[in-house]
Amino acid sequence: MTPAARLAAAIELLDAIGSAHRKPADAIANDFFRSRRFIGSGDRRAVADRVWRVLRAHRRLRWWLARRESVASARLLAAASLLLEGWTMAGLAQAFTGGAFGAAPLSGSERAALAGLEGQRLDSPDMPEAVRLEIADWLLEPLRARFGAALEDELAALAETAPLDLRVNLLKTSRESAAAALAGEGIEATPTPLSPWGLRVATRQAVTGTAAFQSGLVEIQDEGSQLVAALLGARPEMRVADLCAGAGGKTLALAMQMDNRGHLAACDVSAQRLAGAVRRLHRAGVHNVAQHLLVAGDKWAKRRAGGFDRVLVDAPCTGSGTWRRNPYARPRLTPRDLAELLPKQTLLLGQAARLLRVGGQMVYATCSLLPDENEAQIAAFLAQHPGFSLRPLSEVWPFESVPPCVGPYLSLTPRAHSTDGFFAAVLKRDA
Repeated sequence: MTPAARLAAAIELLDAIGSAHRKPADAIANDFFRSRRFIGSGDRRAVADRVWRVLRAHRRLRWWLARRESVASARLLAAASLLLEGWTMAGLAQAFTGGAFGAAPLSGSERAALAGLEGQRLDSPDMPEAVRLEIADWLLEPLRARFGAALEDELAALAETAPLDLRVNLLKTSRESAAAALAGEGIEATPTPLSPWGLRVATRQAVTGTAAFQSGLVEIQDEGSQLVAALLGARPEMRVADLCAGAGGKTLALAMQMDNRGHLAACDVSAQRLAGAVRRLHRAGVHNVAQHLLVAGDKWAKRRAGGFDRVLVDAPCTGSGTWRRNPYARPRLTPRDLAELLPKQTLLLGQAARLLRVGGQMVYATCSLLPDENEAQIAAFLAQHPGFSLRPLSEVWPFESVPPCVGPYLSLTPRAHSTDGFFAAVLKRDA
């Protein structure tokens, strides 16, 4: 592809992301490139890089354009991004070439909107703090409460490119053998520092096309997600419930810990997500999982009250810990989103409590950085359920290494741990 064609593709992808209000940007990008297999790997990387540069600077770019009273179209966002990286208006005109594969030439109104950006820097001392940090205004104080003086550094880390983490499937291979298999296909992977099941690929590569992936030796899973699954302490012959199983990422990790023995119930409210897990379970060689679709009026949970040794609540959340992968979500998150999620999280904790036997343990986890979804939920649950206690991380850490966090919770961030942002608490039913 020519540079002009790459820019045109980037604008098209930005339009697609802007039109899909709920779907993560990385999922939209995957669909975009899957339907355009004629785009080679080098061109895909270049297009994706341009798009992610825009998304990571989305609020700042809009701020610059708003000063010109301009609507921030995908074309203008891409053009403003280039200008604020040091391009000239003359160079920009050569990039918007028109023709069969290039973006249409800039109109007079677009040129007027971009006037004055040449020679400027992306960050301006006039920007409000929330704009400069690429978050919605209302998030500034909750995140400051979470991070204190480290706020800027933590949010900067959330704007970096995430590595590609893999979980080795110990049902089929070892970490060393999996790394060797990937190396044989030209992919260098190194052990993750915290999870003994993990491998990290420094740059984004087409791992799903490798024999190692297709034969079930590895699964794509962030190291933090692996640690959350490990905290549950699932073992062979246990009865385990994954209440928000989704497409099965943590379900697969739990089945591996159980050595395919015992009973693992993978539950979700989405039939589509559960169906998407079937191929993954088969590829991994997992056969101790029973899927269950949770529907209104369902008596499944009532009939199994007190019947599980372990319950995982991987709760729906704002996803603020995954902003490296979905930077567009940073400025778009609203107070209403949070307000709708909090009662769902509370309900799931209550459902999990009823499923757990006396002496059993459950893990409540989110990929959120917001205290309302994390520590506050646990405090409220313990106040309402005196028969449960919080188990400190130091007591439940499942590996020989030192726990990565100080305090009672697993609380991971990209800056401190090179993982996505995760929170997890281990709760025991005492009575």
